[in-house]
Amino acid sequence: MRIGLVIDDGLDKPDGVQQIVLTLGRRFADLGHEVHYLTSGTDRTDLANLQVLGRTVSVRFNGNRLRSPLPASRARIRRLLAEVPFDVLHVTMPYSPLLAGRVVSAASPRTAVVGSFVIYPQDAVARWGIRALGLAERRRLRRFDAISALSEAARESVREAYGRDVPVIGGPVELGAAPAGGDGRADDAPVHVVFLGRLVERKGPRELLAAMAALPATVRPWRLTLAGRGPLLEDLRARAAAAGIADRVEFPGFVAEEDKAALLAGADVVALPSTGGESFGISVVEALADAGGVVLAGDNPGYRTPMAGLEAQLVDPRDTAAFSRALARWIDDPGARLAAVGPQRAAAQRFEAGEITRQTLAWYAQAIASRRP
Repeated sequence: MRIGLVIDDGLDKPDGVQQIVLTLGRRFADLGHEVHYLTSGTDRTDLANLQVLGRTVSVRFNGNRLRSPLPASRARIRRLLAEVPFDVLHVTMPYSPLLAGRVVSAASPRTAVVGSFVIYPQDAVARWGIRALGLAERRRLRRFDAISALSEAARESVREAYGRDVPVIGGPVELGAAPAGGDGRADDAPVHVVFLGRLVERKGPRELLAAMAALPATVRPWRLTLAGRGPLLEDLRARAAAAGIADRVEFPGFVAEEDKAALLAGADVVALPSTGGESFGISVVEALADAGGVVLAGDNPGYRTPMAGLEAQLVDPRDTAAFSRALARWIDDPGARLAAVGPQRAAAQRFEAGEITRQTLAWYAQAIASRRP
């Protein structure tokens, strides 16, 4: 197949949506499909068939900083679609009428157009914005042969904004061989609690630090690693010092992709206490696959999809007392941490990249069949 992956934002940042697009593209190409990336401004030069259709400006939406496209050249889009007879155009939704919308309007009648809805609006402003876009794009949305959602939370947003019930196809995550599990540390070794992510408010590092500072007395000692970079770094350092736990808190900074698995495998407790604004949770899936102990995740709508079946490990990060009690319970129970590993790895396999690629290709085939009866 000739597949066009359409994203309004650029492909430079390693954010969740970009990871999904790039993972699918890589997997499709490995299977022999011809993959094109239709995107706005980007600095990348390492991707084959990268079609840069416009420029972007930086905007803030749904708690994130992203790039929004300026009007793309209709002539340039028509020329590309004439040169490349796509079987499928796969659009990341919600989309901008100024780039992806123009691609959809120019698509050949023989090209199947599908869309993946990839966000969960965290506030009323974002919800109303998506609903208004759905009303404005009502006619163009009829051109879509199929729509899916990244999670149950995103699915609810599609129902609310577009009035359509759609299937859930999760995000593809490249999972390596499972590391050896188990708590092989000495009884007096500190229990290792790990946070891995951006040091920004909605990821919950402040809430985790507060909960660790408020821990009731535990039988076993502990240490905390807050891995990642972001604007809260110095604030977190200051809070750790003020709480008197600076000697037990490490800030290793950015962790390269090739080093993530080892960090997670060495963790007794992985805490990802995001407070909201999550549509899925690639970091949660990676932790479920690689953690040497238990994974605790923030109880937000996006994380409930990868954590399905593991609801007892969801926490409310804003309830400091309850969060502290949950952490203390897991810190002092090595047997429970070990027992959590098997179910976590089974849950992660639902989103293994090969499995999600298979589901996506089957979804494409259905869309093509409906477009070309």
